[in-house]
Amino acid sequence: MFKLPTLPYAKTALAPFLNEEQMTFHYEKHHKAYIDNLNKFLDTDASLKGKSLEEIILSSTGGIFNNAAQIWNHTFYWFGMNTANNSTKPSEKLLSAIVKDFGSLDALKAKFVEEGVKTFGSGWVWLCADKNDKLVVVSTSNAQVPFTNSGPRPLLTADVWEHAYYVDYRNLRLKYLETFWSHINWNFVSENYSSTSVKSLHAAHI
Repeated sequence: MFKLPTLPYAKTALAPFLNEEQMTFHYEKHHKAYIDNLNKFLDTDASLKGKSLEEIILSSTGGIFNNAAQIWNHTFYWFGMNTANNSTKPSEKLLSAIVKDFGSLDALKAKFVEEGVKTFGSGWVWLCADKNDKLVVVSTSNAQVPFTNSGPRPLLTADVWEHAYYVDYRNLRLKYLETFWSHINWNFVSENYSSTSVKSLHAAHI
């Protein structure tokens, strides 16, 4: 069975970027609903027993995939953020790659925000590394994750479903993404870049 992962900060800690009401709806309602739904599938499909979240994502389709991927995406999203008074910086290795592939950290921000704003409908915007460790910014629709079909490994993501920001920002996705950039946990992103594999989110599994 899967459980709602513990946030790495209090629900109030990201305010005023994301206030407690926004966090409560997103974390305790939306994220938890995906977990409850996946656990119902586990009760009726013996082939899922004992599989990690990543294994389920890579081997499933339809409702099972959608709920498993949304659990993974949301958990990854929470851990990629930090409180404003606990600011971090990219590691030297990651910063060097950012300069090489985008020109500067500001240029990466512009690309990331632009890609997130133009993502049509619901989805996610990602900073990823391909098999050669080249950095790329990609967007995915709905529950899709970059690492299916041997795609790049995620380093950072921002949720651009409206439920992620509507309480605080209404339809101002641009403002939400620009503010998100000030709350990135660069230690988490740097750790993901230094790894050669997709982050395993066992914290969501018991």
